[in-house]
Amino acid sequence: MPPTYPLTSLHPELRSPPPPAPEESDAAPAPAPVPAPAASGLTLSNNLKHFSSGLAGGVVSAIVLQPADLLKTRVQQSHSSTLLSTVRAIVADPSPVATLWRGSVPSAIRTGFGSGLYFASLNALRKSIQPASSSPSSQPAKLSTAANLITGSAARIFAGFLIMPVTVIKVRYESTFYSYTSLAHATRDIAAREGLRGFFAGFGATAVRDGPYAGVYVSFYEASKGVFQRLYAGTDPESLTERGAPESATLVNLSSGLTAGVLATAVTNPFDALKTRIQLFPETYSNMWVAGRKVIGEEGFRALFDGLGLRMARKALSSAVMWTAYEEGMRRWEIAARRKGSDGAL
Repeated sequence: MPPTYPLTSLHPELRSPPPPAPEESDAAPAPAPVPAPAASGLTLSNNLKHFSSGLAGGVVSAIVLQPADLLKTRVQQSHSSTLLSTVRAIVADPSPVATLWRGSVPSAIRTGFGSGLYFASLNALRKSIQPASSSPSSQPAKLSTAANLITGSAARIFAGFLIMPVTVIKVRYESTFYSYTSLAHATRDIAAREGLRGFFAGFGATAVRDGPYAGVYVSFYEASKGVFQRLYAGTDPESLTERGAPESATLVNLSSGLTAGVLATAVTNPFDALKTRIQLFPETYSNMWVAGRKVIGEEGFRALFDGLGLRMARKALSSAVMWTAYEEGMRRWEIAARRKGSDGAL
């Protein structure tokens, strides 16, 4: 008997048709699980961007402006010293350049990491209280004046507490009242004489000084941006980021930073003077209240403004450099993210 074959083998047209190929609309949901981890990664990435931008700006400003910071410390350590006499004493030193940049390493560490922590914390606080309807962005959230005061102060106090040990070591090392040969020598001596508490000497005055300073600075800075943008370009500040105009944005940010720095520094200088006394002479000035009464009673109210000119110049320039670098970094990250989004949409 001849072999039998299925009809489908002899007549292919009778076979069941293959399943239809998925249409583009059916294939699109395939990568759906990706956005969930990406959202978490985006948050981490944004925090790192804020930290790295602040770190870079802080290191640069600390190194460039270290001479002004050292002069301020020398003037504040003794009410009999003046800026001119302090400069003359340093010039007469065998190594005046090295003396002016004495303590630059702890200053760069303190300012760099402090700025990075500050901007990362500030961004996290801003994001946590910004309106829920706000669109996600790597740019800092825009808040009210009161919110800027609160978030700026809280972020600065938090960052200041973490880097307080470095601040104490830096001030002691720069001072002529301590014969420290190295940073390690200063660290060992403070630990042996005062213990862990010695590394946080003056934190109360620092918090009272830096908290309000940061809050006032952020408020003045945000307000000044609108004023200077209208002055320079006659447009809304937000359009700088939209158009990506680097020259105009940098000019506005720098001008706003200088203005806010001068105003905020003048208001908070008394706390800086007291903080320096506490850190240099913890046995004499045990806390901010004792330091305030003793300084005003023995030297007068004017002593609270020792070093104001130097601190105003340094803080204004330092804050302007840090905020300009920070804003520029965020602007570039925003532009890169938009370009990446546009490429992905094609």
